[in-house]
Amino acid sequence: MNMATAIEPVTALKTRSAQLIKAARESGQPIVITQNGKASAVLQDAESYEQQRRALLMLKLLAQGDQEIVRGEAVKHSDVRKNLEKRLKEMRDA
Repeated sequence: MNMATAIEPVTALKTRSAQLIKAARESGQPIVITQNGKASAVLQDAESYEQQRRALLMLKLLAQGDQEIVRGEAVKHSDVRKNLEKRLKEMRDA
């Protein structure tokens, strides 16, 4: 099975699920599950899924930041730093 482009029918998932899960975990590559010759699901190990999820979240945050800059809603680094220092001082003094 070529893990870079692993494609398996749903019957393989039914009969060899433990093997497919192990292969996905060891390779870190997703396995496309087909039904009636068409892709219908993706089997992916939990660690790779979490890494992909975090990467997508980071890209989403970067895109939102870019949109804020375009709209003129950006805050200067120096202003953010002053605000954080003020909040930290308030927390220490409390």
